[in-house]
Amino acid sequence: MTRERGLRWRFPGVAAVAVVALATMGLARAVGSAEPCCFNNDAYGGMCTVVPDQGETCQGILAYLNNPMSTGKSYCGGTTVRGGWARVNCSTGKPMASENAAPSAADARKPAPQSRAAAPR
Repeated sequence: MTRERGLRWRFPGVAAVAVVALATMGLARAVGSAEPCCFNNDAYGGMCTVVPDQGETCQGILAYLNNPMSTGKSYCGGTTVRGGWARVNCSTGKPMASENAAPSAADARKPAPQSRAAAPR
């Protein structure tokens, strides 16, 4: 009877350890798989590196940093600097122009409405 009792308590203990180990490995893999996003701002000392959480993107983090009304996140050491942020290459520190650029003037232009000028008589 002692032997049965010992086996009965070992299985749940081993199963619990296995579940915790698998969950920890999965969490580490999920966190480690995200590529870091790097940002720069003249009012912030140095480069800010952020690893996006699940569901976050570098573009979304950049929008948050440039929104003067944003609060609640602790990006870049909890900085309160809002506006003027640009995404930079994490290796070189050079701006990533395609993501920082505002829409070009050509994209913003709408075709001019045609005027209904009176025809000469």
